[in-house]
Amino acid sequence: MDGRSLVAWNLRRLRVARGLSQERLALESGVDRAYVSGLERGRENPTVDVLDRLATVLVAPLAAFFAEPDDPAEPAPALKAGRKPK
Repeated sequence: MDGRSLVAWNLRRLRVARGLSQERLALESGVDRAYVSGLERGRENPTVDVLDRLATVLVAPLAAFFAEPDDPAEPAPALKAGRKPK
């Protein structure tokens, strides 16, 4: 797994574990939602500053984006579809 794919895999894993949508993560970190989507698909190359802002919102150390997965073939589970009730 290359570096960009590793960051993508871990970003999705951390985001889902916190129960955040891409939209919410983008809003709270000050990053465009389409950019967050591109990061999770491995199409964008984030700066350390962007990773730091995402890590702050995800309450995770910056190093968590570079953790080798136990089973990289198993993607992070998806969040439940739809909006949460107010």
